[in-house]
Amino acid sequence: MAVVLTVLVLFLAGFVAGFILLVMGAINFDFSNSEIPPGVNQPAKLRIIHIILISTAVVGKILENIGLCTQVSFVRYMQGRKTLGVDPKLFIKDLWFEKVPVRIYQPKAPTASQRRGVMFFHGGGWVFGSIETHEKLCRTIARESDSVVVSVGYRLAPEHKYPAAYEDCLNATQHFLQHLEHYGVDPARVTVCGDSAGGNLAAAVSQTLAGRSDFPKLRAQILLYPTLQALDFNLPSYQQNQGVPLLFRERAAFYVLQYLNGNATNLEEVLEGSHIPIDIKLNYQKWVSPDNIPVKFKLRGYKPRVLLDCTTEVFEKVKRFCEPSLCPLLAADSVVQQLPESFILTCEYDVLRDDGLLYKKRLEDNGVRVTWYHLEDGFHGIINSFHSDWLSFPSGK
Repeated sequence: MAVVLTVLVLFLAGFVAGFILLVMGAINFDFSNSEIPPGVNQPAKLRIIHIILISTAVVGKILENIGLCTQVSFVRYMQGRKTLGVDPKLFIKDLWFEKVPVRIYQPKAPTASQRRGVMFFHGGGWVFGSIETHEKLCRTIARESDSVVVSVGYRLAPEHKYPAAYEDCLNATQHFLQHLEHYGVDPARVTVCGDSAGGNLAAAVSQTLAGRSDFPKLRAQILLYPTLQALDFNLPSYQQNQGVPLLFRERAAFYVLQYLNGNATNLEEVLEGSHIPIDIKLNYQKWVSPDNIPVKFKLRGYKPRVLLDCTTEVFEKVKRFCEPSLCPLLAADSVVQQLPESFILTCEYDVLRDDGLLYKKRLEDNGVRVTWYHLEDGFHGIINSFHSDWLSFPSGK
């Protein structure tokens, strides 16, 4: 018996040691491809957050390989496992809007007038994120702005491909707009808001509702470092920040492919720019081009790229990248001209920075009022850390 126990202990010790080495090896590999620019405030904190995210992904992959669960489901579980208690200043309720799960945050304080309404779409690359991951943020928005906030739990990829997330956000928003009186919301003060992929969904919903006369007109769209196009992953910000946590250039392309097709096939073609025919690129170049990025944003190591053509086979798989409800930057001028007042947040150390800059220009060129805020020391995902006790950043707050 003693011999058996000794062998078992040695086996378990070896397994744990091997497991740790495997995790550390993956972390070191990811670190070798990452870079934290000197302009980032409190770089050590960003490195710690990066380590936590990598470790979670690696453990998820190991669990997937041994058949316990998928990597995606493990990461989602770890992200959403924290639950918050009762909020003394808010009524919080889970409901369904047109078969879409939502969580509503309503201030408890009495008011003589109708409140603002905010439709909030969480980020996470259409693959991750949930109502729970953005719970503290939505509570803060509701309390600080005295607004009724509706957080939408839209369907995620790769299980649910485009346009599932967009349709869920649109349907939930339309339902809310039809029942504003029930929630004490002013029809003239409803906004759509989202971060990252949620910003993409907010922009797409705003465009769809722009010309509709059967719903109240949106007061504004609030886009926090949104992803708005998938034609060019070699814009200056994609080159400059390709290895900056928390969103690498390769992962940005990976996520949009997961949303579109439920897999990352043709990732290399998308990254090098050989997924869209040259004639189509030239057609959209008036909107998606480094030429539209201010010179000061191209000083940090940007190198122009030669346009590459693509095969019919590849384009057939990704041609829906040209649909505005997936890539809002490509919407027609006639649609953009009808959009509400807009707020756009960009971060200097974010691959998606130029998506925001290009959309800002499009909106302004079409007479839409834009408030633009640029975080000089910001990085992708910074708003999610605003509520952390010891991993928060001034820019996030």
